[in-house]
Amino acid sequence: MKKIFVIFFCLLSVQALFSQNRRSDGTSGGVINTRGARLDTVSRNEIQVKLSGKTKYTDYKIISHKNDTTIVDTTLTIQKEYKFNFLRKDNFELLAFHNQGQTFNNLGYDFRRVSQFPDIGFRAKQFNYFNIEDVKYYQVPTPTTEIMYRTGLEQGQVLDALFTTNFSKRFNVAVSYRGLRSLGAYRRSLASTGNFRFSFHYETKEGQYAIRGHAANQDFFNQENGGLTPTSLEGFINDDPNFSGNRGRMDVNLNDAENNFEGKRIYFEHTFKLLSSKDSLSQKDFTNLKLGHSFTRDSKFYRFVQGTATTATFGDVNATGGINDRTNFILYNNQVFLDFNSKYVLGNFRVKADYTNYSYGYESLQNNVVGITKNKLKGNAISFGADWNGRVKNFQVNATGTITPGSGRLSGNNLYAEALYKKDSVFTAKAYLGINNKLPNFNFLLHQSSYNDYNWENNFASVGTRVLGGQIDSKWGNASVDITNIDNYTYFDATNLPKQYAGNINYLKAKVSKEFRVGKFALDNTIMYQKVASGSEVFRVPEFVSRNTLYYTDEWFKGKPLLVNIGATFKYFSKYKANAYNPLLAEFTLQDDTEIGYPTIDLFFSGRVRRTRIYFKADNISSFFLKKNYFSAPNYPYRDFVIRFGVVWNWFI
Repeated sequence: MKKIFVIFFCLLSVQALFSQNRRSDGTSGGVINTRGARLDTVSRNEIQVKLSGKTKYTDYKIISHKNDTTIVDTTLTIQKEYKFNFLRKDNFELLAFHNQGQTFNNLGYDFRRVSQFPDIGFRAKQFNYFNIEDVKYYQVPTPTTEIMYRTGLEQGQVLDALFTTNFSKRFNVAVSYRGLRSLGAYRRSLASTGNFRFSFHYETKEGQYAIRGHAANQDFFNQENGGLTPTSLEGFINDDPNFSGNRGRMDVNLNDAENNFEGKRIYFEHTFKLLSSKDSLSQKDFTNLKLGHSFTRDSKFYRFVQGTATTATFGDVNATGGINDRTNFILYNNQVFLDFNSKYVLGNFRVKADYTNYSYGYESLQNNVVGITKNKLKGNAISFGADWNGRVKNFQVNATGTITPGSGRLSGNNLYAEALYKKDSVFTAKAYLGINNKLPNFNFLLHQSSYNDYNWENNFASVGTRVLGGQIDSKWGNASVDITNIDNYTYFDATNLPKQYAGNINYLKAKVSKEFRVGKFALDNTIMYQKVASGSEVFRVPEFVSRNTLYYTDEWFKGKPLLVNIGATFKYFSKYKANAYNPLLAEFTLQDDTEIGYPTIDLFFSGRVRRTRIYFKADNISSFFLKKNYFSAPNYPYRDFVIRFGVVWNWFI
């Protein structure tokens, strides 16, 4: 504990080097660099950046793949508390395993955005994977850095670092790296991951030519223990004092197994403006006519390695010595598109065509006793589609659609459309519709292993997913409802084999959130109700999930340099037959023996000094007085009580 306070004191001392001058009117005067340029002004609710009176905090921009723009945010809110994890996302609908860097079980599902093509699969390894739409681009007037640090479990830590700078107003580069290494409390639960991203964008002086792109190199390594043995599981549930102080004493099912998932991607998109005009759409029928091209090379591989085969867990094996199963996947995509603005479409319209080539499989037939006839799946396809973004006063419509004709493994269609109504910052309503048809992921179609029971080749039908929903965000609260229907739902059954459900899945998800404030105290509430009207025998979710956070907010010390949030979070999900985790497949499978569902209570203290946010968190303090029935999946206990420390720090040079 003394070490933690020493670190805390050092951070505050270093931050003092960038201390702000307090004006006589009580506002924060900002950071002054050696050239007399004012770097930032921090109030309780926003960061304001000014350089020589010309630059504002809104000039520090974050640009998404779809060109939506947000700003660098150094505020301290309860939402930041929810996102302070190694995913940097609110994981309300996820149930974490005990060690960060491991996988997650699902408490809820979102089918609004489904990928156009089938992927490699092995989905339990991809929660921390950066897809094309997850990589950000930046526009900043001065070099900008963000560092996130968080302690690991037992040994290790998480570090997420970003540096971005503009070499000119038209050329920006950004380098980011997220690294994690955490030992874990149980045997063979080490997690080690790395996400490297490099992004850039550039446009010519007149904006006639523009290019942006990124490179990503990602790897996710886990030791896999297969969960607790029956004896250790009984000791955990009964709170055996021989194990309560040291979880490493508990026996596990696998002692030398590990899996690894890696991905490498190169992506770029460039456009050339054929026709430009500064006139408004009312004066010109067509403006901003652009011809564009994008290229993607995306390669992934998954490997399961074991020193000695474990027939008691995975069945008979056709190998001598160790297990080394490796699956490869590579996809190339070229897209050409034409963009234009027009008063006839009320905004921007894009027509596009894609040529996609893929290869999935194995270097050779790995098991010669199971009757597999092919070791690779290859193919290509041509797709056609359009995007539309239109606006009329407070109404906005966004739609994207793609069709891939033919009978190949990439054939299918994908449509997503949403309509929004926004009235200032008071009220926003959105309705959306999604329709998707595609084959299941490739690991459902072909899989090879040295274990005999894990070999198959299937000719599954396309999975049809339809979702209809709406969302309301307002100062009075937020609410959303999704109704999802799935044909030919594909899953892994209790025997770890891929299956398709002959009926329809009908899934309802409703979520409501509201914060109540009284003085310096607030109660933030989120409640989710789910119902599977048909197909509950293969598609399982808890009926209720809730999160309630009671916290206190105040500004401390003379001059109010420290803003604090102190509180407790209560989370609960009702009992359901949660999916089991299979470390060989890196997938979740059905099981009919165990129900899990329980409450947890976490305590937290977070503070902001200038542009630094500091976090202390006590996870699962409820483990001291509740039954030892908390699991992330059958045989995999959730984490015990543990104290975490972390910091998020921004620099604007």
